Amino acid sequence: MKLEKEKHDKREKKKIKLSSKDREKEPNGKHKPSSKVKQSDSPSAVSSSAVKCEAGDGDMHEDVKADPSERAQHDGHEKSGSLEINNNIEKNNNKQKTQSKSSKERHNRKEKSEQTADVKPVDGDSNQADEGQGCESEATRKQETDEPQAAAPVKIKKKKVKDEKSPDDKNQPSGKKRKKQSPEHDKAEKSKNIERDEDDKKKKKAKKEDKKDQESDKWKWWEEGKLSDTQKWSSLEHKGPYFAPEYEPLPDNVCFCYDGQPVKLSPATEEIASFYAKMLDHEYTTKEVFQNNFFSDWKEEMTPKESELIQTLSKCDFSQIHKYFVEKSEERKNMTKEEKQVLKDEASRLTEEYGYCLLDGHREKIGNFKLEPPGLFRGRGEHPKMGKLKKRIQPEDVAINCSENSKIPEPPAGHRWKRVQHDNTVTWLASWLENIHGRPKYIMLNPSSKLKGEKDWQKYETARRLKMRVNSIRKQYRRDWKSREMKIRQRGVAIYFIDKLALRAGNEKDDESADTVGCCSLRVEHISLHRRLDGQEYVVEFDFLGKDSIRYYNKVPVEKQVFKNLKLFIKYKDPEDDLFDRITTINLNKTLNESMSGLTAKVFRTYNASTTLQDQLNKLTTEDMTVEEKILSYNRANRAVAILCNHQRAAPKTFEKSMQLLQEKIQKKKEQIEEAKKELKEAKKAHKDAPSDKSKKLLEKKEKAVQRLSEQLKKLQLQETDREENKVIALGTSKLNYLDPRITVAWCKKHQVPIEKIYNKTQRDKFAWAIDMTDENFQF
Repeated sequence: MKLEKEKHDKREKKKIKLSSKDREKEPNGKHKPSSKVKQSDSPSAVSSSAVKCEAGDGDMHEDVKADPSERAQHDGHEKSGSLEINNNIEKNNNKQKTQSKSSKERHNRKEKSEQTADVKPVDGDSNQADEGQGCESEATRKQETDEPQAAAPVKIKKKKVKDEKSPDDKNQPSGKKRKKQSPEHDKAEKSKNIERDEDDKKKKKAKKEDKKDQESDKWKWWEEGKLSDTQKWSSLEHKGPYFAPEYEPLPDNVCFCYDGQPVKLSPATEEIASFYAKMLDHEYTTKEVFQNNFFSDWKEEMTPKESELIQTLSKCDFSQIHKYFVEKSEERKNMTKEEKQVLKDEASRLTEEYGYCLLDGHREKIGNFKLEPPGLFRGRGEHPKMGKLKKRIQPEDVAINCSENSKIPEPPAGHRWKRVQHDNTVTWLASWLENIHGRPKYIMLNPSSKLKGEKDWQKYETARRLKMRVNSIRKQYRRDWKSREMKIRQRGVAIYFIDKLALRAGNEKDDESADTVGCCSLRVEHISLHRRLDGQEYVVEFDFLGKDSIRYYNKVPVEKQVFKNLKLFIKYKDPEDDLFDRITTINLNKTLNESMSGLTAKVFRTYNASTTLQDQLNKLTTEDMTVEEKILSYNRANRAVAILCNHQRAAPKTFEKSMQLLQEKIQKKKEQIEEAKKELKEAKKAHKDAPSDKSKKLLEKKEKAVQRLSEQLKKLQLQETDREENKVIALGTSKLNYLDPRITVAWCKKHQVPIEKIYNKTQRDKFAWAIDMTDENFQF
């Protein structure tokens, strides 16, 4: 009996130890009672014991010590009772072994998880768990030898064990497992993403609201009445022009050399030398006229000592200066995002300060508030003044125009304005004379402003009025062809050319201007007469340089009487003589104005351009076209106008490369279509052999893919056609200056083409008046 008692005591101690290790905690950090409890124990006893343990009572330790002695008193009973006890102990021991093994495994896994710190304990920190080891109630010990009381606690326990498993149990990297097994982290990430999305939505919404506010606050001047034909504004206030920054001398290690020897130049001379050095890799510096003009103006700015030393341009070496500016240019290109932002912020600040004015109480944008910096004049074509020095503009050269009651702009420190005036019959804000041609230049408002918009609107309305009078004007100039007075005959033929060919009137030129001509300044050498040419009769061949030195070359069949008159005009004349030697531009415009108030050669040009666009759009556009096809039609109509007005351009330098990339895209798209068609064929066959919902859906998917790719190919091919046709044609000039914008707006609204596809942001701002007032029924 003594031996059995000792064995029993050892087992009981072991049970107590294992039971302590097997203890679980509730999520709030409290001790959780075991799922087994004696049938004889009342719920109140268990509850009371658990409360004592939670409170950390010292009586709990005394209860644990008292249990072995109570069990020893039971062992002192009769022999028959002892046998029964032994049998119960063995049964309980077997159950305990199973529980202990499971509990030990769980405990080991828990310790391992805590050591790796991959998953924090859900029920509290490790210190709390250690302190709870000695806080075991009598009810908790007794639960280990009985059947489970309920299934629910067991499920909770299993779930917790699963949550507390270490990532190493499944041989997964701790980082990956942590993402999967940390619901709090996932929730936090989701919450952040939701907040970020909400912020983005709020920002977009705010931008849309700001845009709407700006549009609603936009000055709809076209809804207001005009002041008068002469008065342009009631009040005008601005800050004056922004002057170019002063010259920064070159570093000491950058030298100008003459005849192989370094020469230190004065700041003014060095600045002009830098203008030439910057252009060393440009075609201009290879031209003799450019070189001669530059060197002549440069010599005038030199000091006497420099002028005496520097005698010929060929001995001047600008290579070091050129290299310095190339490096500076590369530095600007390689700026960091932050450095570029600083420059951008500074430009925005200048625009905010100088780029706006107050016109009749409304904030209007100024077009060119920055005065042009000094440099070398280039000109267009073979301009005789190319290479001449454009001098720095000083405040003493500038006249300011503003209203009397406004704050007069302050000139830069130490300077004063040439004059300040208050003339509300002109639209300019500042004016000065440029030194190349001696002509006035102006700071004007932006094309989107009221003053510019009113001028455009008036121009197009005048052109529309011409539509009602053009037939009578045409009858008149036809009668003039047979006049006995040579002056009237020449005027009739000139107006015919302006009407039919949209030629500019042409102005008188001085000897130092570029050799560009218009209708009235045509010379005999600019035309050739052909009785028959290319199967047509009475053909006039034109070949001359128009505005901006753009060549005008055209072969035009004319009426028989015009042909006869031209033969008469060139008779007994030399090639350098004027074709229309009896008329001037002033005389021509005076006659046009007598025919209709406000009519000039430019109005005729605007009328013909707008009429051509309207006719071409009506002819080329049909309702069954896609948006891309409609845009191509618009560009073709615009191209007809550009050809009429001789708006040409040189092919872009990147044209060949961009076309090659586009053609590669087209070829790739064709290959994708071939592949998609093969897949479609296979899908059709599969559906035919074994029809099902799945095969039907797959077939529909493949059909849509082929259709989508075909549409994409068509868009690319339309782009290719459009680019090729516009290679040497400039569409922008006529779109901005000669085409009534209401034609375009009405066409877009009628054919559901987004206005953004035709007009960019700048153009939409310029033609805001037309976009707002025009409906789809407008016809020029």
